[in-house]
Amino acid sequence: MSHLFAHLARMKLIQRWPLMHNIRQENVQEHSLQVAMVAHALAIISNRLFNGAYSPDRAATLAIFHDASEVLTGDLPTPVKYFNKDIETEYKKIEAIAEERLLQMVPAIFREDYQALFISDENEADYRKLVKSADTLCAYLKCLEEKHAGNSEFNSAKKRLEEMLDNNPDPAVRYFRKEFIPSFTLDLDQINQLL
Repeated sequence: MSHLFAHLARMKLIQRWPLMHNIRQENVQEHSLQVAMVAHALAIISNRLFNGAYSPDRAATLAIFHDASEVLTGDLPTPVKYFNKDIETEYKKIEAIAEERLLQMVPAIFREDYQALFISDENEADYRKLVKSADTLCAYLKCLEEKHAGNSEFNSAKKRLEEMLDNNPDPAVRYFRKEFIPSFTLDLDQINQLL
């Protein structure tokens, strides 16, 4: 008997941004879906416009599982996780143990299929960068949504994430920001008028 999917089902119970006042709570499961959709789009944008060679399906699949270990570790807030190098190093070790534990829950016959989903594979470093970019974009979108709802709690996070995105060299990220992000500052009537 495997407890893998019973654990993964608990992604919906892990709240993101736990130290921040949220107008709308966000959980790891819904965040992972959004990251998967954005990673899929970044792969397509990269392939069509910038000579990329990504499988959009692979990008989306890796994104679905990118925070799966948080069912065992919880979501450690960024200010804590990156407070200093020692904490960051130790947390990476904790994440690695959690990822290995999840992999051990997979029945042996399927373990090879799940290995790269839970444990970073150096052969897929480009995909991991793409998923990280999608993750950053989604965190930024959360900040925009909170700010649009009148919540100033996310101002500093928005600024930090904006700087990260400004420094991201991936042209697909720049394209995504220009093409898709402005809509997140509009209300539903404004979005519908643009159709």
